[in-house]
Amino acid sequence: MLAYLARRLALSGVLLLGVVLAVFLLHHALPMDPAAALLGKNYSAEKAHELREGLGLNDPLPVQFLRYLGALSRGDLGRSHVSNVLVTEELKKALPATIELGLTALLLAILLGVGLGILTSLRPRTWWDVGGLTVALVGVSLPIFWLGFLAVALFGDNGALETRGQALLASSGGGWFPYSAGALGGLLLVSPLMYVGKRFWAFLGRPAGRVLLGLGGCALGLGFVHFLFGFSGLPLGGRFNASVWELNTFVAETPGTTGFLLYDTLVVGRDADAFFHVCSHLLLPALVLSSVPTAIIARITRASMGEVLVQDYIRTAKAKGLTGRAVVLKHALRNAAIPIVTTIGTQLGYLIGGAVLTETIFQWPGMGRYVVDAILASDIKPLQASVLIVAVSFVVLNLVVDLSYAWLDPRVGDARE
Repeated sequence: MLAYLARRLALSGVLLLGVVLAVFLLHHALPMDPAAALLGKNYSAEKAHELREGLGLNDPLPVQFLRYLGALSRGDLGRSHVSNVLVTEELKKALPATIELGLTALLLAILLGVGLGILTSLRPRTWWDVGGLTVALVGVSLPIFWLGFLAVALFGDNGALETRGQALLASSGGGWFPYSAGALGGLLLVSPLMYVGKRFWAFLGRPAGRVLLGLGGCALGLGFVHFLFGFSGLPLGGRFNASVWELNTFVAETPGTTGFLLYDTLVVGRDADAFFHVCSHLLLPALVLSSVPTAIIARITRASMGEVLVQDYIRTAKAKGLTGRAVVLKHALRNAAIPIVTTIGTQLGYLIGGAVLTETIFQWPGMGRYVVDAILASDIKPLQASVLIVAVSFVVLNLVVDLSYAWLDPRVGDARE
């Protein structure tokens, strides 16, 4: 196990060095001239040459690369040629926003994708299976920018939802009737699960389980009615509304803030109102961003669980009288976890590096918008730093996934010794 760990760490170190070299060469491969960006309208060949000499851009590439490695070892990612601010200072604002959005989207994708994959694998060649595969196919096929614009139009706080809800409530006569009908409809919707669900979760066959499931159905129906009649839409435009919650005041009055607003409001500041305010801004972009990972994780989970559920040790576990939940979660899911964990690790890297469209649509002040602004301004240092962070995150995530193989299945580490 230790030899496997040492070998993976050594290979990851070599890969990281290659990533650093590739990011350094990006500066010379792209048609961006830092001297022209800095000089602007005052550009001239003589001034540009002097500026390149001062920045060390005319030095040989090996000399520049060694200087770049030295700066990285000190945590120095350079200075923006446009804002003249250290890139590390700008990343302290942009990186937490992207990580928070990416982790929230990944959590939603894991909950929805793994749950949907397990459900469809337990009911192969049924309408549950067909419906789950259809949802996965639609999730993979829909372009993220189109889904983002659709979510903004349907669920964003743009005034249209509130106007429509008031009109529907007036036409229905108002009062308690719409909400009572919604609760009854939700109860009828989940009622089949009281009989089907107990096959793979015995708790749903007990009176307490049926009561909780019925209450969940009523809450679902009430939520749907509230969406139709009283929902004004989720807030848009950034991580918070400055007119409702002042971030600078919160940071000044709360020592120990990290830039991760969910953690800062819930744990550091212990401000429930601010926490729910941040959540309301985070929910819609996180749901949009999680659409593709949810579909991919669901398909991988379904395929992997389908292979495991027909194995002899699963039949043996059932014959020994284990409950359906113990068989599925303890025996089947863990043995099917390696391809699922691999997919989750790679999807997290894609979420951190590929949130450009989502952040642009929802005006999210993260790495995506930071990269777009750097490209438009021909600002090479922020672009280099962003690409380096994304590439390093992929390498680290792959290393974590590889090491998790040996924990999930000790035979993997032993076979690679």
